[in-house]
Amino acid sequence: MSIFSFTLFIFRYYSSDTKVFLFLNWNLFLAIIPFLVSTFISKFQVKSKSALVALIVIWILFFPNSPYILTDLFHLRARNIVPIWYDLIVILSYAWTGLMFGFVSLLQIEKLLLEFLNKKFIVLLSILFLFISSFGVYLGRFLRWNSWDILSDPFGLFKDISYRIIYPSENPRTWGLTILMGILLNLMYFSIKLFRKI
Repeated sequence: MSIFSFTLFIFRYYSSDTKVFLFLNWNLFLAIIPFLVSTFISKFQVKSKSALVALIVIWILFFPNSPYILTDLFHLRARNIVPIWYDLIVILSYAWTGLMFGFVSLLQIEKLLLEFLNKKFIVLLSILFLFISSFGVYLGRFLRWNSWDILSDPFGLFKDISYRIIYPSENPRTWGLTILMGILLNLMYFSIKLFRKI
């Protein structure tokens, strides 16, 4: 899927001589990071609790980048050079690929947590992760925060998050997107888990 998405982009770039969707490659790279982190934990069997906690925190910070690409559909519009149906397929291919990297990484984290927690609690954690991820998507799409801003501007980030938590009625878009996208991601993720058992 990554190769297919990149091929679509390259074809579009050379046929139209525009870099309109160049950002999709960066967004996909960010979406791959949680997968790389969870794969590293799984393959190298990290035993140190402090290192494990640090890696899971990094995973949580980057995990929203996986579903974030879904919101790149906002960039879909008719352009004279390339037909809109082609651009739709380009964005959807990147969005699906990013989402799959995220879902696979969540499956790996679930498997890892089975060593420490019971299965029912892990399900609740996964549901929570997906809702937190949706909130992260809102922060990225509408407030333009990035995963690394927790280091570069932690106070500004904390201020924006706190305001939306303390005054939810004044931020309907925040919670509308967080709740609805959270439900959508949960339905998609647990549907995939269900299909794996068939």
